[in-house]
Amino acid sequence: MCNDGMSSMEPKGEILHTSLAGESIEEQEVRLAWFRDAKFGMFIHWGPASLLGVELSWDRSAPKPFDITGAKDRGEDPEYDSQFKQFNPVKFDASQWVEIAKDAGMKYLVIVTKHHDGFSNFHTKYSDYNIANTPFKRDIVKELADACHSAGMKFGVYYSQRDWYHPAYLIGDNNEYREFMKNQIRELLTNYGKVDIIWFDSYGTRDLNDCKVHDELWKPQELLEMMHELQPGIIVNNRLAILASYNHPDNIGLWCDYDTPEEKIGNYQYGRAWESCMTLVGGQWSYKPGGKMYTREECIRMLVNTVTGDGNLLLNIGPMPTGEIEGRQIDRLKEIGEWLKIYGESIYCTRGGPFVNGDWGRSTRRGNTVYIHAMNRNGDSLTLPKTSVRIGSAELLAGGKVEVIESNDEIQLMMPRKHQQEIDTVIKCAVLGGADLLSVRPPAGSD
Repeated sequence: MCNDGMSSMEPKGEILHTSLAGESIEEQEVRLAWFRDAKFGMFIHWGPASLLGVELSWDRSAPKPFDITGAKDRGEDPEYDSQFKQFNPVKFDASQWVEIAKDAGMKYLVIVTKHHDGFSNFHTKYSDYNIANTPFKRDIVKELADACHSAGMKFGVYYSQRDWYHPAYLIGDNNEYREFMKNQIRELLTNYGKVDIIWFDSYGTRDLNDCKVHDELWKPQELLEMMHELQPGIIVNNRLAILASYNHPDNIGLWCDYDTPEEKIGNYQYGRAWESCMTLVGGQWSYKPGGKMYTREECIRMLVNTVTGDGNLLLNIGPMPTGEIEGRQIDRLKEIGEWLKIYGESIYCTRGGPFVNGDWGRSTRRGNTVYIHAMNRNGDSLTLPKTSVRIGSAELLAGGKVEVIESNDEIQLMMPRKHQQEIDTVIKCAVLGGADLLSVRPPAGSD
C-alpha cells in the first residue's frame, strides 16, 4: 500500500476513540494505516440459503428470538434448515474469487463465517451445523484465507453474535452460548493464518437499553482482549456492543476501530475511520436470481462519494449455489476495476477533502496534491468552494490541460468539454506553498 506518512498521522476530527486500553490515537492510526489506504473491499454473503435464492437468515420462516421482532420463542424452518444437506458448490474456486476482487481494484475481502441462521461456513468443533457436514465438506473459509494470503489480499471474517438456531442463545445468563461464540471466534483467529479484520454484526438482547445487562450477557471486553491476543493488529468494527451502549463512557462500545453505515453512504467524517457496506444486487445480501444490480455509474459514484467522505466501501456480492459468481456481477466489478486503472491514484491512499463536498463534486488529497472529482460542471468551467488551499497547476487525470483562475473569492478550473468524462471528471491539482492538507478539511458531518 502507500507509505507517505499520511495515514499514520493523528486525525484531527472530533470523534477520537481507540479500540485498545492504553493505545494512543497515534498508535491506532498506525494499526489502521492499511485500511485507511485500501478504500475498497469485497463483502461475501453465502451459504445454503443460496439454493433457495432468498435472503440469508432473514427469510428463515421461524421466530427470531430476542431480536427486533420482539419474539422470545424459538422454532424451525424445515425447508430452510435442511438446505445444508444439498449444499454442494462444486464450482467454488477461492483463487478465482480473489482474482475477481483484485480485478475490481479491491484490496481486502470479508467472508461471512456464521450468520444469524447459525450455519458455520468453516470446520468447527462446536457445532454440527457446519460446512463439514454438507456434501461439499470442504472448509470454505480456509480456502479463501489461503487464497487471500497467497495473493497478498487482506483477509477478514464476518461473525454474527445473533444465532436464532442455537438452543442456548440468550437463555438464562447466556454463559453457554457466550462460551460457544468465544470458542468459535478462537477457532477463526487460530486456524486460518493472519486475519486482518473481524466484522461483527449486532447482538440481540433482552434489554436493548440497559448497558449493564448487555455487558453481563456478552462480556465484550473479555472477547476483545482475546481477539487482540490471538491476532495482534486485528481491526474490529463498531458492532461489538449494542447501539444503546455505544456512547456510554464506561462501555466497550467505544473500544472499536471504525463505524459501519449500512446500505447508505456515510457523511464526511475525518476523525474516525468508517466503512459503508452496500449490496451490489437487489438490496439483498445473499444470492438473488434476477435481482436488479447497480449500474456502472452508480457503483463508481458510490465509491467516489465514500472515499471523498474519508471512508471505505465494502461492496457485497452473493455467489450462486454452484460456487460461481454471477457473470453479470463479475462484469460490473471489472468495469469498476477498469475505471480504477485510470483514476485509482485519486482513490487509494488518499484522505477526504479539503473542499466541502457539494453539488459541484468532491475532493481527495494526498501529499501536496488535491484530486477534484467534478460530478457536475457548468460548461467549460468548475467553481470550487473557497479554502486556504492555493492551486498552482492542474491537469485532467485522463489527459488534458486545465487552466486555473484564482481570485479573492473563488477558484475556477477551466477545461474543454471534449475532455470531460460522463460520470466523473477527475482533476489533479498541485498545491502551492506546501499547505498542510491534513489541517484543511471540511467540517465533520458535511454531505
